[in-house]
Amino acid sequence: MRASRRLTPARLGPRDVLHVGSAGLRSRPMRVFLSALGIAIGIATMIAVVGVSSSSQAELLRELDKLGTNMLVATPGQSMFSGQDTKLPKEAPGMVSRIGGVQSVGTTGDVAQSVRRSENIPKEETGGIGLKAAKDDLLGVLRARMQKGAWLNGATGRYPSVVLGNVSAERLGITEPGQQVFIGGRYFTVVGIMDPIPLAPEIERAALIGWEAAEQLLGFDGHPTAIYERSADDRVGAVRELIAPTANPQSPSTVSVSDPSAALQAKAATEGAFSTLLLGLGGIALLVGGVGVANTMIISVLERRHEIGLRRSLGATRGQVRIQFVTESLLLSGLGGLAGIALGAAATAAYAHAGGLPWVVPLWAVTGGFAST
Repeated sequence: MRASRRLTPARLGPRDVLHVGSAGLRSRPMRVFLSALGIAIGIATMIAVVGVSSSSQAELLRELDKLGTNMLVATPGQSMFSGQDTKLPKEAPGMVSRIGGVQSVGTTGDVAQSVRRSENIPKEETGGIGLKAAKDDLLGVLRARMQKGAWLNGATGRYPSVVLGNVSAERLGITEPGQQVFIGGRYFTVVGIMDPIPLAPEIERAALIGWEAAEQLLGFDGHPTAIYERSADDRVGAVRELIAPTANPQSPSTVSVSDPSAALQAKAATEGAFSTLLLGLGGIALLVGGVGVANTMIISVLERRHEIGLRRSLGATRGQVRIQFVTESLLLSGLGGLAGIALGAAATAAYAHAGGLPWVVPLWAVTGGFAST
């Protein structure tokens, strides 16, 4: 007798696998949409959380790059013995400028006078505005910009002229240079309004007059109350150790030295930590979407038992049927992943545009989010 040959099942190529895998999706579009929507929401949440956090962090880092992290501020503290406020020597700014690595020094001194819109306003209503005497080089040390008008110079610093921080100008109702404010029994002309200064919020809430004008017109004693210095990036640590004994050699313990950029650096680090928490919530949403896809595929298998039986009777193997449904589930998740990436990126773009931030969506978030589907 002639031996019967053993029949082998036909092999499915990639095109065939894609065709049979997408057949179920094409036949049930509404179910596909709802199942993919669950995946899309989870991925969009993850992308948006990471994108919003990264955009905010990028803005903070850009601000730090612009303002610099090499500025230190020396201020007088209290005496350890008497508990009274101390004063920095008048020569302190000049001595600090001679420290190796120091590039520039700016100085302010508190003046005990109120700043009012007019003489009709009581002295007690200060609006939280402090009056400070300032040296000409303060603007450059702070890397600040003028919103309107000009900074104090050798001429205006000797006369009743004043520059307002952006917050103090808003509180006084000053919108343009040329207007006047009442200080120490006389009117001072506003010559400029400053832009916001994140590294020196005390300047934003102050009115600044020339050093000579403060001494001659308002009885300022000439003692600095804040010394701002910029040093070389590789010398910041060394300069910090030398500022206190240099500014006040007789009592270095009464000098406080701070790094204004530390707050922005800490905030940038906090943005990253907070995004990790929200990323976990996005992962939960993605898990819920995955459960929805699994449920959809189980129902799909139960509904299509007749189709499976017919394919098996025509010679399809268990592996080929398995590949069909795995491909279908992968296509369903992939469609949801792509839609989620687009939605998350769009949400990040809208947030960045509304807040004037750079649009940043990390590549690892996009690839990781899609791979997780």
